[in-house]
Amino acid sequence: MRDGNPASGESTTPFGLVPAGFLLVVSGPSGVGKGTLVDRLLAARRECVLSISDTTRPRRPGETDGVQYGFLSREEFERRRAAGWFLEWAEVHGHLYGTPAGFVEHEIRAGRVVVLEVDVQGGASVRRAQPQAVSVFLCPPSLEALRHRLLARHTDPPDVVERRLEDAPRELAQYQEYDYLILNDDRDQATARLVAIVDTERARVRRLVAADLRAQDPQGGVRTA
Repeated sequence: MRDGNPASGESTTPFGLVPAGFLLVVSGPSGVGKGTLVDRLLAARRECVLSISDTTRPRRPGETDGVQYGFLSREEFERRRAAGWFLEWAEVHGHLYGTPAGFVEHEIRAGRVVVLEVDVQGGASVRRAQPQAVSVFLCPPSLEALRHRLLARHTDPPDVVERRLEDAPRELAQYQEYDYLILNDDRDQATARLVAIVDTERARVRRLVAADLRAQDPQGGVRTA
């Protein structure tokens, strides 16, 4: 328990019960603001941890290996994929992305909420691999707003921006496959909704387990409660 303060996000329950860990998938089209909202969630709820994906895409200015992504050569990514390293993987816009399984398994066993910030294709892969994961879809107020955000962040050349915008309508149509939908038109309100989803899911009775049993998983697999 965290200082006995319910506002901190740590659940206080009777009978010595604590929330089991689970997987939280935050997905949406490029430029919708996934990274910003996830950063705010991590700052608001310290029981949430970010799973760092591996990728073969080039590192952008200001990015650090092991912080935003683990940056790998295509050969190394393929080697790890063949060795069963990834919980899920996908190829998006010509680059490979994968979620390391070991970290996810360890943190969920420790009772934490493991946050996966992934594109729509990656979100579909995770849901297939872990159907009990909690999934959240972020959508922009409009395609024009999405275009503005993609251009304003200055991380992709114009042709890449246009390709992402061409993919956006198809990606947005997949929102119905998710558990929750958040319209990211106001950063503070969207953050509050995301935090509320985490708090609600951690309070579900089916997730409450005895403290001394939370870390046990005899099958050795990812536990999503």
